[in-house]
Amino acid sequence: MSYEADQIQILEGLEAVRKRPGMYIDNTSLRGLHHLVYEIVDNSVDEALGGYCNTIDVTINSDNSITVIDNGRGIPVGINHKAGKPAVEVVFTVLHAGGKFGGGGYKVSGGLHGVGASVVNALSEWLEVDIYAGGKIYHQRYERGHVCYPLRTIGECDPDKTGTKISFLPDKTIFEEIEFDYNVLKQRMREIAFLTKNLKITLRDLRPEEGAIEKTFYYEGGIREFVTYLNKSKAVLYEDVLYFEGKKDDVYVEVAMQHNDSYTESVYSFANNINTIEGGTHLMGFRNAITKTFNDYARSAKLLKDNEANLSGDDIREGLTAIISIKIGVPQFGGQTKQKLGNTEARGAVDSIVSEQLTYYLEQNPLVAKLICEKSIMAQRAREAARKARDLTRRKTALDSMTLPGKLADCSDKNPENCEIFIVEGDSAGGSAKTARSRATQAILPLRGKILNVEKARLDKIYGNAEIRAMITAFGTGIHEDFDITKLRYGKIIIMTDADVDGAHIATLMLTFLYRFMPELIKQGHVYLAKPPLFKLEKDKKIWYAYSDDELAAILDEVGRDQNNKIQRYKGLGEMDAEQLWDTTMDPEKRILLKVSMDEEAESEIDLTFTTLMGDKVEPRREFIETNAQFAKNLDI
Repeated sequence: MSYEADQIQILEGLEAVRKRPGMYIDNTSLRGLHHLVYEIVDNSVDEALGGYCNTIDVTINSDNSITVIDNGRGIPVGINHKAGKPAVEVVFTVLHAGGKFGGGGYKVSGGLHGVGASVVNALSEWLEVDIYAGGKIYHQRYERGHVCYPLRTIGECDPDKTGTKISFLPDKTIFEEIEFDYNVLKQRMREIAFLTKNLKITLRDLRPEEGAIEKTFYYEGGIREFVTYLNKSKAVLYEDVLYFEGKKDDVYVEVAMQHNDSYTESVYSFANNINTIEGGTHLMGFRNAITKTFNDYARSAKLLKDNEANLSGDDIREGLTAIISIKIGVPQFGGQTKQKLGNTEARGAVDSIVSEQLTYYLEQNPLVAKLICEKSIMAQRAREAARKARDLTRRKTALDSMTLPGKLADCSDKNPENCEIFIVEGDSAGGSAKTARSRATQAILPLRGKILNVEKARLDKIYGNAEIRAMITAFGTGIHEDFDITKLRYGKIIIMTDADVDGAHIATLMLTFLYRFMPELIKQGHVYLAKPPLFKLEKDKKIWYAYSDDELAAILDEVGRDQNNKIQRYKGLGEMDAEQLWDTTMDPEKRILLKVSMDEEAESEIDLTFTTLMGDKVEPRREFIETNAQFAKNLDI
């Protein structure tokens, strides 16, 4: 194959975005689709952070286009002399053009490194912008990034009215699907409102046949209310939401925190309202501050004896819900998707402000301080017990399957990419699965009954549970701080439970364990749910399997409804013989697997859902069930 100078392509303007959209919005799946909305909303939020905007309206229109309206200053309409065209046109058609690259446009901003508006324009079938400024309404339309006509005046408005209205329809030739998920947008709009005090965000969906739905988010308490929201399904250790704020080295810091009686840490960090999923320097500063401050207090208050070891950060953060939010002029993010903050000054600012104000709070509130320290000391003792129990899960050799707990039937292939493990409930289903499996690549681990609910247990109890220990040993990765995904022995971990309420509960218990202690398995796409059939239909020596009531009805419509039909409703996997189980649920050529995935940007909502479903509080769970009962018919249980 020749490689000549003429083969080097030069992509002009927004062509590069359309050619390689994943470079700008991560991917072209639903996550990338929703990212378009976030980019436009982030520009409005930048106006709010600057003190120029207090209202943002987001609408999903009936044709699945999006409209975002704010009451900020409005994108400038004057001529940009460097480009020789109106500034608004430059913003929507030129990469790396905007008010975020110096010049005093914004002191702090989020957005996608200043390319947000132009990227959204490039990836939209059409985009229209209206700007309200100086008593006039300015308008321009673009199609797939190209200007349709020059900026024009289309009317007059109140001289005091300012703001921007942007509508766009994602390009279906770019995205895998263009159906927006109201709940995904709702979660993000709620999060933004929590992080931006006194900003009102209204989200509307005009698509439902039963009528439009609308939700408004407005929080005077900001991130303090965010912590209260995240703790609503938990029993809090004390009533106060501790709140610290201050400014140092041009970094504005806000921190809100409150402990609950659970054993899991729920700490989320943000920089300029961007969710820094992988943390960064601001999170490091927070962790250092609370570890040092609580140890100093525990020593001075004689809650820790001189001969006792210091509390670890993990001990102190057990049951902690916290939000760290900073505003910084020039954020340095790791990568285009901004998952980790790198500014060194952020660490010092957060550390200093939290240390000083937390020290003062503990001195003024000794009862709260004692509660936190006592919980941390209990966590320290449990951690030591867990360390001893953890050693039981470590193998002396690569794996001796005959001696493993849990009756693991291992596969012969040792290449993880070829191997999969089925987690099944009970000896009956386990027996069928062991007979049905492909011995070369499929391992079977039967578990006895329902595993421990890890949402209500400390690490030492988890390591002490035989069924969980069997899974840890079989997977090979370890859990929690020992987790190492390079030691994973199976490319697919398949949860195979009965298609009934008990089976769904067992699957939820397993997912809770994996999410809390092996989340990377989910994030990297190794976890699946098997989908066994609900019905077997036999007629004239032919067999059909149906995976839902609707599918059974469709089959009956096709083959006819008469007395020759033999319909069996499977109550459990154990009712199938090995051949049926292989044909319907285990054969890679025929089976249906549901891949378990998670949107890291929505991790606070995922955390809240697990706490609601699996935690101690009954009332939030009842509310969740009542709200979502309408969807139960889709679960086929």
